[in-house]
Amino acid sequence: MAPRAFWKGYLKLSLVTCPVAMSPAISQEDKVRFRTLNGKTGNPVVSRYVDAVTGKAVSEDDEVKGYPRGEDDYVMLEDDEIEAVAMESTRTIDIETFVPSESIEWIWYDSPHYLVPNDMVGEEAFSVIREAMASTGTVGISRLVLYRRERAVMLEPRGKGIVLWTLRYGDEVRSAEDYFAHLKQAKPDSRALALVKTLISERTKKWDPRMADDPVQDRLLDIIASKKKGRKRPAKVKSPPPTAGNVINIMDALRRSIKAEAKGK
Repeated sequence: MAPRAFWKGYLKLSLVTCPVAMSPAISQEDKVRFRTLNGKTGNPVVSRYVDAVTGKAVSEDDEVKGYPRGEDDYVMLEDDEIEAVAMESTRTIDIETFVPSESIEWIWYDSPHYLVPNDMVGEEAFSVIREAMASTGTVGISRLVLYRRERAVMLEPRGKGIVLWTLRYGDEVRSAEDYFAHLKQAKPDSRALALVKTLISERTKKWDPRMADDPVQDRLLDIIASKKKGRKRPAKVKSPPPTAGNVINIMDALRRSIKAEAKGK
């Protein structure tokens, strides 16, 4: 069963409006979480803010946001002042622009959300907007207040619904050229390239979500289950021995790799 929507509002394109509901496309609910405890008493530890100068605890009512303008000098802003800046985009996804879907690089994609119509009346308007984007190969760009900040968002048609991606802020994205520009564009040895293609062919499989499983979390759950039953913790998993540092001859290494793959099969 799909989880309950965490956001409800309106999708708007010019004079066309329809009610929509949105849910995160990813979840961390099943992730193993820990609380910090006092090792002597077993009681949970509570964190709180402390004034860096006086050393006294700060009450929640006295907490404000501060923007540094100099050493130990801040401009203070209340929560309502910050929230008031972006009030218009809190409940309406007003599609302002459309761009070719392939023109937004992967690095701008942040968090995905599933967007669906919220009633039968608005379903027709929703489907018309979705199908028009799909047939023209475009995605919609809008702005929306999510997670206490206004963000640029991208609306991508996907099957019967729309995936809404929050986009990263411009000052968060670094240019790939800063890292790749110094790399040489040398043409690889054709024999080595053929051998690597053979390795790729040997290891190619259909995508399976289990490829993204978290073995560390599974191991933690095993330890927790053992402790609940009063057993000793499971034996420590030994790390594989380190491999040799540098490959002296890449052709020899590739040939040995292919032989090992064949032997393994």
